[in-house]
Amino acid sequence: MCGIVAFVDNEKPQIKDQLIKKMKDRIIHRGPDAEGQYVDDDVALGFRRLSFIDVKSGNQPIFNEDSSKAIEFNGEIYNFEELREELISKGHTFSTHADTEVILHGYEEWGKQVVNKLRGMFAFIIWDFKTKEMFGARDHFGIKPLYYAKMNGTFFVGSEIKAFLDHPNFEKELNKEALKPYMTFQYPVTQETFFKGVYRLPEAHYFTYKDGKFEMEQYWDEDFAPENESFDEAVNKIDDVVKNSVKAHTYADNGIKVGSFLSAGVDSSLVTALMRPNNTFSIGFDSTYDETKQARELAAKMDLKNTDEKLTNEEAFHAFPLIQYYLDEPDSNPSVVPLYFLNKLAKDNGYKALLSGEGADELFAGYIDYGFNTKVKFIRWVTDQLKKMPRERRYKFAEWLKGKHFHGQEHMYRNLAPARDTFIGQAYIFSPDEAADYLKPEFNCGPTIADILNPLFDKMEDKDIDEVAKKQYIDLHRFMPGDICLKADKMSMANSVEIRVPLLDKEVMKVAETTPTKYLFNYKDTKWAFRMAANRHLPEEWATRPKMGFPTPVRAWLREKKYYQEVRDLFEQDFVKEFFDQEKLLKLADDNFEGKVDGRRKIWTIYTFLTWYKLYFIDNFQPDESSIDKAKQEA
Repeated sequence: MCGIVAFVDNEKPQIKDQLIKKMKDRIIHRGPDAEGQYVDDDVALGFRRLSFIDVKSGNQPIFNEDSSKAIEFNGEIYNFEELREELISKGHTFSTHADTEVILHGYEEWGKQVVNKLRGMFAFIIWDFKTKEMFGARDHFGIKPLYYAKMNGTFFVGSEIKAFLDHPNFEKELNKEALKPYMTFQYPVTQETFFKGVYRLPEAHYFTYKDGKFEMEQYWDEDFAPENESFDEAVNKIDDVVKNSVKAHTYADNGIKVGSFLSAGVDSSLVTALMRPNNTFSIGFDSTYDETKQARELAAKMDLKNTDEKLTNEEAFHAFPLIQYYLDEPDSNPSVVPLYFLNKLAKDNGYKALLSGEGADELFAGYIDYGFNTKVKFIRWVTDQLKKMPRERRYKFAEWLKGKHFHGQEHMYRNLAPARDTFIGQAYIFSPDEAADYLKPEFNCGPTIADILNPLFDKMEDKDIDEVAKKQYIDLHRFMPGDICLKADKMSMANSVEIRVPLLDKEVMKVAETTPTKYLFNYKDTKWAFRMAANRHLPEEWATRPKMGFPTPVRAWLREKKYYQEVRDLFEQDFVKEFFDQEKLLKLADDNFEGKVDGRRKIWTIYTFLTWYKLYFIDNFQPDESSIDKAKQEA
């Protein structure tokens, strides 16, 4: 796991050398173990390394046999040993045992199609010294980030946007069109980032850059096509593929510690049960928001060591600006806070890699927002029967349900209506009208919900698949890369720790997309077949426990005078008037504090943006992590 940054222009090599060093040092947290760089008249390649495989000789950039190509790579390739043997049999010569070199020789052998050979998480760039062309790609799910920009004759590409800031040709400007969609979705949802002119390479895409021309193409996509199989067959396939994936994701050189996260939920619990690491890690708050008790209990049942920590409100709240700095862009998902400290806990205990449970909800339909809106089992069963109607009849019945008032109406409607009419993803903070009411006119812009989601819904228009599968597809292309993977990568790398996600794997996806939705999302529970596979390895109370997420006491913070006042003080600052109707913002904070409204998610979303903006555009912030340790000692 590493950090990469590169740029292409015609600046002198001596200047490139100085610039690329500053740029890669800005992301030293992604790779404190080693560094590397290369510059010439055309390109500058910078690299920070967190080493797991071939620790002694796997430094980058890595060159091919005749030094005509070089690669920089961030991620892990779990089938690299098989690919290495295949490439050796085809005549390729390897100078390292690192998975990085497999991609390079694979590109020589298969060209752009090398991406379809890879199983893992990756973001990489390959520079061809003869053709002066750069080729780069991002993994199937967007687990690892990759950003690019072209400004003032320089093409930038790297793991984090902050790596571009120290280059004189980079122009730091706020993208006004990113704010309003963010207020609805809670995370950066547009391809152009919050930095004007900086784009994220979408998941499952590759690009080429040559002679000033940038082109990209999608190389893979999910294809939900349920097979005709029994429930037991589905559970067996899930069980087998998850066991295989967990085993593949534990690879590392001798001496490298690989542990796992453990919460009260089924996903991380199953990964832990299959992996059986030397240590598991859990985090909670010194209030009612605490999962460490259940984690300790499960670890004891499995005879595993668990290390946990309870955060004080003081240390958690005051780490928030640092967290937003590492995220690169604002993300108001409250779970970023405990996730940062969970990785810090692992790092402080000598661990460099942790397996985690991200991905199960998207692949196996685990979210209640897919339409699990009643606790009455009979209503859920009736709804399952109604879902068997032909599509047009389902839609007509859903239309009839609009405006009706009876218990179960919402559950029925959300399951029978077109997904396009009911679903935008796992967060819906401000409606577009509500956002417009708070925003100044010049920021009431940007793509609409339809602009953002319709291209995805259009791809599924002619597929007669369950509406739940369509919702999964939306989450896999928006919430997963834009929020879940983003915060997992940034919060782990902020602590020089690698998160591996065995449930978010292309082999697991092959099983998930062919599993009938009726076995996953039904009157019994969400991701039911997955839970039954997990039940083979976990106590039943863990396999069937309702999803909690990563609980964070935002509500308590915003109704405690000390933290409410800190949020209000930020809302009162002059720069806030540029973006928002300040009076309405302050009234929202006051009304929430006084218990007149529950505005916590709206307040937190705006507070997140303002905190991030102040860091990057006013304070020109660079981190001092000693402040967190100080806050912890004071608490």
